[in-house]
Amino acid sequence: MNEPRYALITGASSGIGAAFADLAVAKGFGVGLVARRAERLEALAARLRAQGAEADVFPADLSRAGAAEALAADIAARRPRVDMLINNAGATIVQNYAGANFADHRAFLELTIVTPAALTHALLPGMLERRWGRIINVSSIAALSSGAKGNTLYPAGKSFLLKFSQSLNAEVKARGVFVTAVLPGFVSTEFQAANAIPMEENGAARRFAQSAAEVAQESWVRNDKGHEIVVPGAPPKIAAALMRALPEPLMRALTRRAAEKYYVGD
Repeated sequence: MNEPRYALITGASSGIGAAFADLAVAKGFGVGLVARRAERLEALAARLRAQGAEADVFPADLSRAGAAEALAADIAARRPRVDMLINNAGATIVQNYAGANFADHRAFLELTIVTPAALTHALLPGMLERRWGRIINVSSIAALSSGAKGNTLYPAGKSFLLKFSQSLNAEVKARGVFVTAVLPGFVSTEFQAANAIPMEENGAARRFAQSAAEVAQESWVRNDKGHEIVVPGAPPKIAAALMRALPEPLMRALTRRAAEKYYVGD
């Protein structure tokens, strides 16, 4: 009997990452769960094992220098075969650029840019050798924006994931490895509360918010079809189309006006 495929998921302790873990198990994959909060990972792994799935826990703070390489070595020792990589771990810094400690900015860059690049570099050769692999990089619709006050590195970091995914997909798609950048809009997860992003507008639930499960489902299906960019949900697709079509000066003005109400300064 063939060995079940195996998916490694970062940021798996909640939100979109946990939704991807549920989906992977439903599709017969074993899963490797990566996040800082070991107790949350263990609880998720226990639930997935109760469903008959293989679930490994890899507690790691991927914002630390060298953490991604150490994780890759740990995975290689325990799981020589990884068929799918979902780079989902993410964060942001709500202060303005000068107001935040540069150590925090460095940690953001490690988490958002270095970790996906390092894990992909470690796991891609095996996928290419087997001529089958799937890589999903969870970016953001902010990757299409002009940037605005606050969360200064966030659009730049998410833009990196978009361009990295496109370039890599051009290299490896013909060899059986599909690489997808996922650009969600507003998703109802713990990420919003943790980063001071309002969950409501004018006392009502935020319009057009998607669930983590909806994002994971569309992303998985379209990645498996070889789609290079996925913007989950109809309203975000419309927004993304406008962001691409509008002249940059107009897009810049709209982006900065929309972001102004969330700016927290120092």
